[in-house]
Amino acid sequence: MTLVTLDELTLDLVDFLEFKRALGYPYKRGEATLQSFLHFVENEPGQHSPKQPKIELESTIQAWLSRIEGRKAVTVATDLGAVRQLCLFRRRRDPDSFVPEHALAPQTESVYFPYIFSHEEIRQLLAAARRHQGRNIWAEMLHTLLLILYCTGLRFGEAVRLSLSDVDLNLARFYIRESKGRTRFVPFGADLAQKINAYLVERTRIAIAAEYTETDALFIRRNGSPLTICTASHAVRRLLRKLGLKPAQGRTGPRPYDFRHAYAVHRLTDWYHQGVDVHARLPWLSAYMGHVNVLGTEVYLHATPELLQLASARFEERVKCSGADR
Repeated sequence: MTLVTLDELTLDLVDFLEFKRALGYPYKRGEATLQSFLHFVENEPGQHSPKQPKIELESTIQAWLSRIEGRKAVTVATDLGAVRQLCLFRRRRDPDSFVPEHALAPQTESVYFPYIFSHEEIRQLLAAARRHQGRNIWAEMLHTLLLILYCTGLRFGEAVRLSLSDVDLNLARFYIRESKGRTRFVPFGADLAQKINAYLVERTRIAIAAEYTETDALFIRRNGSPLTICTASHAVRRLLRKLGLKPAQGRTGPRPYDFRHAYAVHRLTDWYHQGVDVHARLPWLSAYMGHVNVLGTEVYLHATPELLQLASARFEERVKCSGADR
């Protein structure tokens, strides 16, 4: 049995976060999860009180994981992963300290299905971005961000974190630094290069007007400061809700990351219509998108009914040709 006080847990968390960041991890989501755990320990009746300053770690963790009825297993697994790492860290000074088993949350894979924007929805989103009027998010920046997301399939964070030095308009390519363990070049078309060049002119004007010219960030807010992933994500979600593509509240519906999924599916669909050998091209698309292997790209072959129908028709055609050759 492991007994621990709230103060001890708080100090453990401070040391743990310092350790994580010394290794180069931002660990913001993990910190939020563990702060939620400490808040539960402090405020949940029966967990912590002046009369009972120490808590029993195992039962407290189990109570915290089951605090909300009907939570998705993958969400519980995420919470468990964070608190388990903290418990493993505690063992450095207390070798007998309790560490929860993975079995407390057996399912660790999300069953999320990506939302694939139609071409018309992409046009509507780009048009809405052009009309956007925000205190810090300006229309040309939001429009350019969405164009880059859809035209290149970059991960949302990769696009938002782009710096001016990562953009080579002469060679029409982005330099993506250490994303998912890989660094890569991502070429883009001449039409996108023209759009980015026009945006850069406006960006310079915004930066000078805000007297904030020292940042190298490609995307900046009206005050000249670099655009953050959180702010960008919030702006895109508001756009999705404004167009009725996403409910007014909640996490259901399309996400900013789904621009990447739409890029991949639309690229594969175009290849099918062009009669291209899609399976021969998959490694190209995989490398372009920065996937670790082609398996991460193959999942898009089943993403829409249209792709499934095209793939089925292509397979049927090959079977007929193979039979005719015999």
